[in-house]
Amino acid sequence: MKIVNNDWEAILAPEFGKPYFSELEKFLEEQYSAATVYPPKEEVMSAFRTVAFNDVKVVILGQDPYHGPGQAHGMSFSVKEGVPLPPSLRNIFKELEQDLGCPLPNSGFLMKWAKQGVFLLNTVLTVRQGEANSHKGQGWEQFTDSVIEKLAKRPEPVIFVLWGKPAQTKRTIIEKNGNHHFILQAPHPSPLSAHRGFFGSKPFSKINDKLREWGHKQIEWCLDESGR
Repeated sequence: MKIVNNDWEAILAPEFGKPYFSELEKFLEEQYSAATVYPPKEEVMSAFRTVAFNDVKVVILGQDPYHGPGQAHGMSFSVKEGVPLPPSLRNIFKELEQDLGCPLPNSGFLMKWAKQGVFLLNTVLTVRQGEANSHKGQGWEQFTDSVIEKLAKRPEPVIFVLWGKPAQTKRTIIEKNGNHHFILQAPHPSPLSAHRGFFGSKPFSKINDKLREWGHKQIEWCLDESGR
């Protein structure tokens, strides 16, 4: 799980050596052997393997992984090709259509976003099947606090998108470590909260406006039917 094979490897190495992470690893070992846990062990660090530290332009921070079979693959909100769209992702695509006019894709595979520097991170990186938040409070929050802190200390600015209350707890870490970043926050796109301000928040156009202002290449958010 610790193998990342890019610049995250050296950045995260001190974290992997801390006592809390050893305890987290023990907990995960027990969980994976005793229950069905998502994502599969080899995919837990997918977001880190896909977007190197120095390539991060946008962080989209969610809560914890999808807890249904075949859904989570280590990148927040994304599902692999052929997997039906979870309700939260369907709402993200509805907002994308309203914001930028992008047609609704059939696939929820968000690799196209990741390859452009969109770091799809959850505050907790694993979950037991059918039990949302079941790995909360086991150490992942400390790990992702550190990840956000390291990104916030980076001299190159980052756009942080915080959807839902667990993600929004990281705002203080960002503000404490750099005032050159741009933060967008809204309710979680879940059907339980999307109508409280996620719909109409126009995150995609706001991100591209800020990237243009910074002189950076904008994100091509629209996905074709297969999610590419």
